[in-house]
Amino acid sequence: MTRSFRPSTLADAPAILALFDAAGFHPFNSEPAHLHWKYWQPRADWPGSRSFVLADGSGVIAHTAVLPGSFLWGSQRVRTMQMSDWVARPGEGGAGVTLLKRLSQQTQALISIAGGALTLKIQPHLGFRPLGTATAYSRALFPSRLLRVRTIPLWRRWPRFARSAVWALTAPVAHRTNWTVRRIAADDLHRITSVLPRPAPAMGAFERSAELFRYMLSCPIVPIALYSMERSERVQGYFLLAAAPSQVRIADCWMDSADPADWRAMISCAVEQARQDPHAVEVVTWANDPLLCGVLDQCGFHARFRVPVQVRPADDASMPAALRVQMLDCDSVYLDTGQQDLWA
Repeated sequence: MTRSFRPSTLADAPAILALFDAAGFHPFNSEPAHLHWKYWQPRADWPGSRSFVLADGSGVIAHTAVLPGSFLWGSQRVRTMQMSDWVARPGEGGAGVTLLKRLSQQTQALISIAGGALTLKIQPHLGFRPLGTATAYSRALFPSRLLRVRTIPLWRRWPRFARSAVWALTAPVAHRTNWTVRRIAADDLHRITSVLPRPAPAMGAFERSAELFRYMLSCPIVPIALYSMERSERVQGYFLLAAAPSQVRIADCWMDSADPADWRAMISCAVEQARQDPHAVEVVTWANDPLLCGVLDQCGFHARFRVPVQVRPADDASMPAALRVQMLDCDSVYLDTGQQDLWA
């Protein structure tokens, strides 16, 4: 039977949800409003659907969503896609791989950040190769709130509370001088466009744009807020916070400076903002560039686990040795399992 590959539409939502059920796949953020935002809400930087299906006469047999993007490396700009909510109907051998191959024809590189154990196991067989790792960091904010997290068994809750309490007590006190933090609304995104990330000589960097931030600020899954770092009435950096249950995420950050003191000021300001969340137990982030990793260590953050970064480039496409990644670069920025997952 002939299979057709096409972008999905809002009318496909019931069939996509039925496919998830048939495959025993229960993605997070599957409420109608969440799916609409992830798959079909218009984005100025990506026309059309971000959800694709493979179908035959019996209906939808495979699905994937994509997170479109691009990274900068030297003088190059490489268009990327990252697959999510990737699933195929049981018994439809090769349907998921067909989706991957069709999407790879529409971009210069497929990117995979994090991923489950099964995904990581099969990716080398699908042409993915390592492109470095990122480290996940956590800083304890209010350890006593951890005792109220019922999803953690009681026998584990108290030892984790004790560890978090030690971390919180030994974390440095924030000191910032002559810095102003300003919340940036969707109508004021032009304020930060002059201080967006740039690649390093040996490390590519995902591109940022006002359109991307405008889309993220409209997220219905978790509250997301953008802040500028200003000194002497000049914007010099920014940070993006996502407030998941019990966990505030520094989903993206950048300073237009090579001075570690400026980066420490930015992280300290992000921690201060995170402390305003009445439910926050911890503040977390990812880093894999040496400057930010060192600053996080100095600001009382603790390394928790590694996040693999992999790439499947188009034929003969050259890639950097490493790629700077943040939580914004995959669905980890808004992932909400409903289980109050904590890293501390």
